[in-house]
Amino acid sequence: MPSLFGIRGSDQGARFELEDPATRLGRDSSNAIQLHDTEASRQHAEIRCVDNVCTISDLNSSNGTFVNGEQVRQHRLASGDQVQLGSTLMLFTCPSDQSEEDLARVIDIASPQQTDDQSQIIHSVTQEEGSRIFEFGTDAPQDSWLARARSNLQVMYRTALAVSHTLDIDQLLQRIMELIFEWVEADRGCVMLVSPESGAVEPKVRRTRKGIRPDEKIPISKTILDFVMEKNEGVLTSDARQDDRWNPAGSILRSGIREAICVPMQGRYDVVGVIYIDTSTSPQEVIQKGGTTKFTEDHLKLMIAIAHQAALAVEDTRYYSAMVQAERLAAVGQTIATLSHHIKNILQGIRGGSYLIEMGLAEEDQSVVRRGWKIVEKNQNKISALVMDMLTFSKEREPDLGPADMNQVIGDVLELMQSRAGELNVQLHCHPADEMPTLVFDSEGIHRAVLNVMTNAIDAAGEKEEPGRVDVRTEYSADEGVVSVTIEDDGPGILADEKEDLFKPFISSKRGRGTGLGLPVSQKILNEHGGRILVESTSGQGSRFTLQLPAVVAESSSQTKVN
Repeated sequence: MPSLFGIRGSDQGARFELEDPATRLGRDSSNAIQLHDTEASRQHAEIRCVDNVCTISDLNSSNGTFVNGEQVRQHRLASGDQVQLGSTLMLFTCPSDQSEEDLARVIDIASPQQTDDQSQIIHSVTQEEGSRIFEFGTDAPQDSWLARARSNLQVMYRTALAVSHTLDIDQLLQRIMELIFEWVEADRGCVMLVSPESGAVEPKVRRTRKGIRPDEKIPISKTILDFVMEKNEGVLTSDARQDDRWNPAGSILRSGIREAICVPMQGRYDVVGVIYIDTSTSPQEVIQKGGTTKFTEDHLKLMIAIAHQAALAVEDTRYYSAMVQAERLAAVGQTIATLSHHIKNILQGIRGGSYLIEMGLAEEDQSVVRRGWKIVEKNQNKISALVMDMLTFSKEREPDLGPADMNQVIGDVLELMQSRAGELNVQLHCHPADEMPTLVFDSEGIHRAVLNVMTNAIDAAGEKEEPGRVDVRTEYSADEGVVSVTIEDDGPGILADEKEDLFKPFISSKRGRGTGLGLPVSQKILNEHGGRILVESTSGQGSRFTLQLPAVVAESSSQTKVN
C-alpha cells in the first residue's frame, strides 16, 4: 500500500497509509492526514491513487507543495520521492506488486542433479578487479572509452543517489533493478538477500523486461550461486565452453537463457546477498548478429560496483535499525532508573507525613496531624502529576477535540497555581485577549501543557530574593488562524548550553526537584494539535514561552466572545 513516512517536522516518525482513492493533507482536523505544522495550510494538498499510481496536487496552499525540492502544482509520485508541505518533509513509498511468496514461486534455484545444462562460466571477476572499471586508461580508443566512461559514471552516480534517498531496503533494491534495466539489455533479474535469522538466500525484488511474462520462472544455478557467495566473485555465464572449471554436467538451466550475470553484494564485513540478471537470444538474432553477446566484462564489472553500493546501503539500514533498538532499550533503562528515583523521593515524603500523622494521633495534637496530612497530600499531588505526565508522554493518542474557551482554560490554570505562587512569593498577572471565539481543541491537554510551563515559570521567578513576577497573556489572530498563550517570567533565564536540552525527557535544571517531563509533555501536546512552543530567553533577564496552535473556530460559535 502506498504510504508517507515523516522524516522531518512535528510528524517525524509517523507513517500514513494512503488507503483511500483520494487523501487530503493539511493542518485542519477534517483532513484524512492532519499535519501538526503551523506552516502548512488548512487544506494544503491532495493525493489521488489509482492502481498504486499516486498523483499529488497542491490545493492553492500558502507556502506551496514541493517534491524533491521543486515546487509543483501536480506531480506523479515515485517511490523515494520527498514531499514537503510547510516545514513537514515526508518520504513517499509504494511497494512492489509481488509478495515474497510469489517471488519464491517464480524464482527457482536449480541443483546440479536437476539438469545437465552445458552453459559454462566464461569470466569471473573479484571485487577489486570490478572496481578498476573507473581507472582511466590511455590505450583504448578515445571515442569508445569516453562513451563507456560517461555511461559508467552516470550509472554509479544515479546508484549513489538511489542509495542516499531511502532507508527502505525493498524500495532501494527496486530502484537499483530499475537502473540496471535502463542500462543493460537484461530480460529478467532479481535481488536476493541473506536472511539474518536463517542464513538462507531469499528473493526480495524481481523484474522483467516488457514483453516477458511476469510469472515466468527465473532459473538460477545453485552451483553458480554457491560459487558467487563462497568465492565473493561475480560471474558471467554463457553457453560457450570456455571455462574448464565447470564440467559438462553443470547446472545452468537452458530455458532459452544464453547469458547471465550473477554478482555478490559485498558489504563492509560480509556478503549480504546477490544480484542476478539474464538474457535470452533467439536463433534468428544469433544468425543476424553473428553470435555477438549482449553481456561483456564491462557489464560484469559495473554490476559488481552497483552491487557493492547496494550492499553498503543494506548494511547501513540494518545497523541503523539495530542502533535504534539499542537506543530504545537504553532509554527504557534510563527511564526506569529516573522514575524510580523520583518515586522513591515521593514515597519518602509520604512516609514523613504519615509519621507526623501517627505522632499527632498518639499525642492527640491536631496541629501535628494537619501538618502531616499536608505533606502527604502534597506528595500525592506530585505522584499524580508524574503518572499523568508519563501517560501523556508515552502514549500515542489523538487529541480529544471539543469546543472550549481558551481564556477560561488559562484562568483555571492560574487559579490552581495561586497557592504555589504565594509560597514562592511570586505575583501572577493575567492578560486575556479581549476577543476570543469558542475554539476546538483538547481542553484537558492544553490545560496540562500550560500548567507545566507555568509551573516552571513560577519556580524560576521564585529563585529571586525579591518578589518574582509571571505574566500570562492570550492572543487570537483571525487572519493568521492562530491562538497563542504567552508565559513570561523575570527569573534567572536559561543558559545558552541548556536551551538545546529543554525538550529532552528526564533532563531538568531544577537540581532534583523536577522530573524533566514537563516541557517534553507540553511540546507533545502542542504537536498533537499541530502547534509548537517558541522559547525566548536571556540569561539573567527571564524567559518567554509562547504556546501556539491553529485556531479552529467551533461551528456553533457564530460570534466572538468579548471578555
